Amino acid sequence: MGGVEKKDGIVLNNFNSTANLTSNSGFQSTLTLGSKEVINEKAYDPFEHRNVEHPTSTMGSLAHLLKSSLGSGVLAMPAAFKNAGLVMGVIGNIFIGFICTHCVYVLVKTSQEVCVEAKKPSMGFAETCGAAFEFGPKKLRPWSNFVRIFVDYALTCTYLAALCVYVVFIAENFKQVLDVYAPNDNLSVQAYCALTLVPLVLMSQIRNLKWLVPFSAIANVFLVVCFGITLYYIFKDLPVKSEATMVASVSKWPLFISTVVFAMEGIGVVMPIENEMAKPQHFLGCPGVLNVAMTVVVTLYGLVGLFGYMTFGDTVHGSVTLNLPKDDVLAQAAKILMALAILFTYSLQLYVPMEMIWRQLKDKITVRYHNITQIAIRTAAVVGSVILAAAIPNLELVINLCGAIFLSTLGLLTPAIVDTVHNWDRGLGFFYWKLFKNIFIAMISLLAFFAGTFIAIQDMVNKISADPVLEKHLNTTRS
Repeated sequence: MGGVEKKDGIVLNNFNSTANLTSNSGFQSTLTLGSKEVINEKAYDPFEHRNVEHPTSTMGSLAHLLKSSLGSGVLAMPAAFKNAGLVMGVIGNIFIGFICTHCVYVLVKTSQEVCVEAKKPSMGFAETCGAAFEFGPKKLRPWSNFVRIFVDYALTCTYLAALCVYVVFIAENFKQVLDVYAPNDNLSVQAYCALTLVPLVLMSQIRNLKWLVPFSAIANVFLVVCFGITLYYIFKDLPVKSEATMVASVSKWPLFISTVVFAMEGIGVVMPIENEMAKPQHFLGCPGVLNVAMTVVVTLYGLVGLFGYMTFGDTVHGSVTLNLPKDDVLAQAAKILMALAILFTYSLQLYVPMEMIWRQLKDKITVRYHNITQIAIRTAAVVGSVILAAAIPNLELVINLCGAIFLSTLGLLTPAIVDTVHNWDRGLGFFYWKLFKNIFIAMISLLAFFAGTFIAIQDMVNKISADPVLEKHLNTTRS
């Protein structure tokens, strides 16, 4: 076998089972069977290709997601219930919590699926939105870069707007405490906003995330203590029969939606948390990190909102800490701790938009001017947030406005659009249920955006018009 044998004029050359039939030029086939490697090639698994230097455990990821959602926003929930009433507040809190959870789910799910198509191990929020268009319907593919840039800038604006909320938060809490000890020298909220400028400018110059960890840890301790004290006062003074409204005017519901979305949404940190997980498969699913975290968040927010509004009624402030007794030392401690917690968190909040801004400018500026440029941009961001906070020194109105303009758009509308685009050619489900579902979410988002913004600005104008300092100034100007 395999040798050369002559028999009856027939030549048997290389007669074996592995003979190459195509070696004969007269026997050329145009049929490509494909190599063994191509046939056995499996789909790209982004989880297998992730190379995370310090991966986070499932429990660690759960803690991070809870921390990002359980911030100062929980103290604004009683004010949110004021705009909906006790009954609608409870129902609306569960409903909006479900919608927010679903929007995060579809965003992460889309990200994991487009990572397979793009053959990339992970993507951020803006990258995911851009990739959904890039691998979506052909007519929408040219928009992918625009969508990516738009989401990047929208995230930057969202974080910068939140800085204004932080400044008002700090100013109002400090003012309530210091006014007790200096009754003859009462400063305005605007003055306290201005006083935060120097410490915030100095802290904002910390650029290394590692050096912000101690501040974040201290802030977390302060928040827990403040939260505990606040709950003590809420349940201590809980009335047997509350005078709180059961169902508020429908015209106020958009403000309720805006405040709850502002309090719950952590859409900007979801993708970084999922990307850093040792087992990202555990983020979605049942129970999963997302479902467990949002169940805790919705439950806690609902309890604080319900009992906080029952206790303080329509007099409740943008932060329930401002309703605590002014003369009690324990209540004063809670307010100071809350103000310091927000002060220490400010630099961490500034870190995200600075990363985005610097990524756009870094290559356009000479290396020798990098340091001075960073200092200038960070200082300008702080000064801008302080000026805006001083211009609108009402915590509840600022929260409503930020929630209506930014978080309703990024947290609700953007995931709905991305999910629709991504599934347009892949199937929108039985009777196009995904399309109708996303249209419904988009309508809620647009309602919160337009109606919430209009009502917030209207309330803002009314508050400013009723300001005695401004009224006195206007009367002087007229005379």
